[in-house]
Amino acid sequence: MNKPAILVIGHGSRDVDALREFEQVAEHLKHRFADRKIETGYLEFAKPVIAEGVEKLIKQGVTEIIGLPGMLMAAGHAKNDIPSELNTLMAEHDGLKITYATELGVQPKMLQAAAARIEEAESQFSRDYQRKDTLLVVVGRGASDPDANSNISKITRMLEEGMGFGWAITCYSGVTTPLVDEALEKAHGLGYKNVIVFPYFLFTGRLVKRIYAWADDYQAKYPEVQVVKASYLNDHPLVIDTFVDKLQEAEQGTGNMNCQMCQYRVQILGNEHKVGAPQEGHHHHVRGSGTDADHTHSHSHDHGHHHHHHNH
Repeated sequence: MNKPAILVIGHGSRDVDALREFEQVAEHLKHRFADRKIETGYLEFAKPVIAEGVEKLIKQGVTEIIGLPGMLMAAGHAKNDIPSELNTLMAEHDGLKITYATELGVQPKMLQAAAARIEEAESQFSRDYQRKDTLLVVVGRGASDPDANSNISKITRMLEEGMGFGWAITCYSGVTTPLVDEALEKAHGLGYKNVIVFPYFLFTGRLVKRIYAWADDYQAKYPEVQVVKASYLNDHPLVIDTFVDKLQEAEQGTGNMNCQMCQYRVQILGNEHKVGAPQEGHHHHVRGSGTDADHTHSHSHDHGHHHHHHNH
């Protein structure tokens, strides 16, 4: 019996470096699953879009696919936009079955990969460096979903306790608050002379570059503080291992989203109006619209998105 094919689903970006890194992760998975058909598909901007990735697999005789989202947290994209597209594609192709895996989430291997990136950055400090004298700044993408945002806070706390930092704060690159520059300014009063800025992101892109620019601005304003920029997660082996785990969960039927705290299912404080809203995609206008390499004008859409809705 043939094993299901795999569609690795990315957010998509106008930043060509981000797309290159996503494709590298897909290559790692192709090596891990050499006996399976694997394609990629993007939600927005880049090509192939999700539908094109599915069509490629169908042309190879595939009737069963596992959709593997390259998403750290389950916000609007993972809960709403991607499953909406996959449901539509199944309705359009008789006999096609697509099983949707869950996001990477808060997992021990992801925490270990994050710790490894932070440890790599620590080598930039002077010899007398100590974690207890250091502020760790964990930066999430930011979403309109408080469940996803709270997971970044959980990761921050686990890294702070597990690694023994003097203090740690959570901030975001957009959509929600505090933003990086605001958080750094407020935390400056704590008096830490060592600061590590760690973007909890999978890949580079405009947002990661913006985070690093904020870190540079803070360093320039306070030269007495040593600011180190940690690398984002990228294709760390433990990240790839987590993708494999998520694929296996989908095959075994054990992967479940956190519906207990889903703003589209239950009344979450401040988001009561979103319960039961229809499930529909919100990226038609930028689906496959191209990258920076295709456009000479400046159009910032590598952003935190607006409200997304979902009906479980």
